[in-house]
Amino acid sequence: MEKLKIAVTGAAGRMGRELIKAVHDTPGCVLAGAVEQPGSLALGQDAGLLAGLGKLGVLIGDDALEQFAKVDAVLDFTVPAASVEFAGLAANARIIHVMGTTGLNAEQEAKVKAAARHATIIKSGNMSLGVNLLAALVKKVAAALDPDFDIEVLEMHHRHKIDAPSGTALLLGQAAADGRKVALADVSVRSRDGHTGARKRGDIGFATLRGGNVVGEHTVIFAADGERIELTHKASDRGIFTRGAVKAALWGRGKPPGLYDMFDVLGIAEAKG
Repeated sequence: MEKLKIAVTGAAGRMGRELIKAVHDTPGCVLAGAVEQPGSLALGQDAGLLAGLGKLGVLIGDDALEQFAKVDAVLDFTVPAASVEFAGLAANARIIHVMGTTGLNAEQEAKVKAAARHATIIKSGNMSLGVNLLAALVKKVAAALDPDFDIEVLEMHHRHKIDAPSGTALLLGQAAADGRKVALADVSVRSRDGHTGARKRGDIGFATLRGGNVVGEHTVIFAADGERIELTHKASDRGIFTRGAVKAALWGRGKPPGLYDMFDVLGIAEAKG
């Protein structure tokens, strides 16, 4: 079987360079495209050199449509507006779109869902194996415990992260809501300030911390009178996300158009809502 030809968007960024390394290091795939925004100083540079790998013969360009036309899959950890545009281009090209971008609003989510009628889109708030296994555990624990156990999701990321709560925190909150068979929108508490009154039974709370260069730390707390259960995942290397993204792209080969997630990739069917 031929190697899967992969393009990386945001190729000059921190995650983009890590994605390029992950593609290069993974058997069965090859870097065949690299995209940056118009005006980027990286345009025309060799993507391999920028990622510290040596020359790969793949020059960074700003025409995503042209790049997508010559690849089988695209790895995309950019920003919501760009990811929605890339989803549409992936649909036109009938290719795999692995999306690790978080912070999309309802309108943007709807556009991605529409694009999935023609593209194989694999979208997740977190691409790591450990986090998705954690989500499966959270769902099981939430299903086993009654609402006497308060659920709080605590997350911390580096100072540069632009959305909150993190996509991973929302993934874990959704897993807890699925376990309790409730709609997350009905029970989610995103902030507390001033005289808030007592905590409402059944709420799922989110707390956000930002600082330093923390890659990502998430804890789901189940707290009742006299006891507390804490499930935690700590990421110290962005490679766990990029390796997962490449794994997702390889899994998507031959799959029909549709909107998938990492539970599909990992075969954790019971974790899906």
